[in-house]
Amino acid sequence: MNHIFDWVFAQYEDIPAHLIALEMIGVVFGFLSVLYSKRENILVYPTGIISTAIFVYILLVYGLLGDMLINAYYFSMSIYGWYFWTRKVDTTHFMPITRTTRKEKWWSALLFVLTIGFVYGVYEIFEKWDSWTAYADTVTTAIFFVGMWLMARKKLENWIYWIIGDLISVPLYMYKGLVFTSLQYAAFTVIAIFGYIAWKKNLNKSPETLLK
Repeated sequence: MNHIFDWVFAQYEDIPAHLIALEMIGVVFGFLSVLYSKRENILVYPTGIISTAIFVYILLVYGLLGDMLINAYYFSMSIYGWYFWTRKVDTTHFMPITRTTRKEKWWSALLFVLTIGFVYGVYEIFEKWDSWTAYADTVTTAIFFVGMWLMARKKLENWIYWIIGDLISVPLYMYKGLVFTSLQYAAFTVIAIFGYIAWKKNLNKSPETLLK
């Protein structure tokens, strides 16, 4: 067990203490955000805003542009989702969980392609094609972009995107040296599976207790 701890903390040997502390805080709020999302609780957004704001800064320092763009996008979509989730469909009910329509599936595919093109352009401009992780980063960015958009619109399929993206991110972040973040995505995978199950049970129901 000591060898595991020694290996984990060896990854942070030359990292400033404030970055380590910020990463751990960001991970905690990230956990809270995903848990609140699973419970269909509006607190998914304020906790998510805190987590993503922290990771935008950390990833900027690390020079991980694609990951930084993901979190910047999360930040802006959290504001949009906060509004969308509290928008009433009648005098007593809030937006229910639904499946994606055919039109939304086309929009999801378009968003995926456009995101890959955008991130590719960013890496080209900043000449960041120096590792295989850049290509994986491009794909995960596109996956998470679509997942966040669908979550903001309370679509059940958002969890499928999160599960796929999380599974890719576990080894990716471990390789990058962000061990705590890698462990966070491993836990996210499990939570996302349970989130899909929980949301499926509430499919097409209008939760009256959303803001409680």
